[in-house]
Amino acid sequence: MGIFLNSIAPLEAYKLVVTSPYFVDKSALIEELIPALNVERRYFCITRPRRFGKTVIATMVGAFFGKIKEEDRLFDALQIATAALYTKHLHQHEVFFIDLSRVPEKCSTYQAYITRIIDGMKKDLSDRFSDLDIDCTKSVWDILQLVFEETKTKFIFVLDEWDAIFHMSFVSENERREYLLFLKNLLKDQAYVELVYMTGVLPIAKYSSGSELNMFAEYDMATKERFGAYFGFLDCEVDSLFAAYQKNTRNQRITREDLRRWYDGYHIASGERLYNPRSVVLALSDNQLSDYWTSSEPYDELFYYIRNNIEDVRDDLVLMASGEGVAVEIGQFAAASMEIRTREQIYSAMVVYGLLTYEDGEVFIPNKELMSQFEELLCT
Repeated sequence: MGIFLNSIAPLEAYKLVVTSPYFVDKSALIEELIPALNVERRYFCITRPRRFGKTVIATMVGAFFGKIKEEDRLFDALQIATAALYTKHLHQHEVFFIDLSRVPEKCSTYQAYITRIIDGMKKDLSDRFSDLDIDCTKSVWDILQLVFEETKTKFIFVLDEWDAIFHMSFVSENERREYLLFLKNLLKDQAYVELVYMTGVLPIAKYSSGSELNMFAEYDMATKERFGAYFGFLDCEVDSLFAAYQKNTRNQRITREDLRRWYDGYHIASGERLYNPRSVVLALSDNQLSDYWTSSEPYDELFYYIRNNIEDVRDDLVLMASGEGVAVEIGQFAAASMEIRTREQIYSAMVVYGLLTYEDGEVFIPNKELMSQFEELLCT
C-alpha cells in the first residue's frame, strides 16, 4: 500500500459512505467504465458543482479497482456485483488515487504542492516494483514507462478535484500552465495508462485552450446525458431515503414535500430532476431543514457581478426570485478565459457552479435552499 498507489484510503472512505443510514448505491457507474479499460477513449472528466458527490464516486472507483492485501466483501451487496465482469476487475488493478485539492503542511508555493505529488508517486513506484532498477531522479512518466516496459503493468489514475489548483492564491498563471503540462506528460498517449477518471467543478476548457488535455471526454450536468443520474439523488432515491428517515427518526420534523421544496430542482440533460445529495443527507441526519450550501471564493466572484448589476443580471434575479425562468443561451462556461464578461457567461458559470439550473432554454433558481441565498443577496 502506498500514499497514492493502491492506497487503502479510498476503500476506507467509501466504507463510511456505504454504512451510512442514508446511502444511495451508485456503483452501476463502474460497469460503464469497465469497457473503457485499455481502449483509446479511456479518459473521462466528470464536472459537477460542489456537494454533488464527485468525491464519493471517485473513492468508489478507486476502492473497486485498486489492489488490496486483505479480502474485502464491501461491493458484494452493491449493484455492481451483478455485472458479468465483476470478479474479473474487483481489486485487480494498479490504481493511483490522488486528491489534487490536498496540499503539504504550510504550503505556500506551487513547487511544494507539485513536489508532494511527484515524490509520492515515485516512492510508491519504487516500493511497489522494488525488484526494478528505478532511478528516482528521472521524471515520474519515464519511471512509469520503465515499469511498463519491464513488467507490462498498466495503471488506472483516479484524480479528484483536478481544478483545485486554479483556486490556490499562491499559484501563478505560469505555474498553472506548468501544471497542465504536467498532467499532459503524465497521461496523454501513454501506453501505461489503462484508464483515467478525473473530477472537477469547471470544464477543462475553462483553463486549457490548447491540446494539453484534449484526450478527455468531458461530462457536465447541463448538456451531457451520460453519467447524469450518478451525481445527485433522483426522486425515487429520495423516496427510499425518506422511508429510512421515517423508520429511524423520532419526533420527525421533515416531510417528503419539504425535501422536494428545499433541495430538488436541478435538471440534467436527460430531463430528469435531481436533489442536492449533501443537503438531503444532512437534513435527514439532523432532522432539520436548513441551508447547507457552503459558499467559497468562486461563488463570491459571481455574486460580485450580481451586486454590480452587470448586464441587468440583478433585474433577472429579481424575476427568478419570484419563481420565473429567464431565457438565455448558455454554453461551456468561459471557454479558454479566466474572466466572466457577458450575461451568457455569468449564467453559464452559475449553472456550472450549481447556483442556477437550466432547462428548455431558461435558467431558474432551483429550490428554496438557493432561493434564500439569492433573497439575502438581493436585499444587500
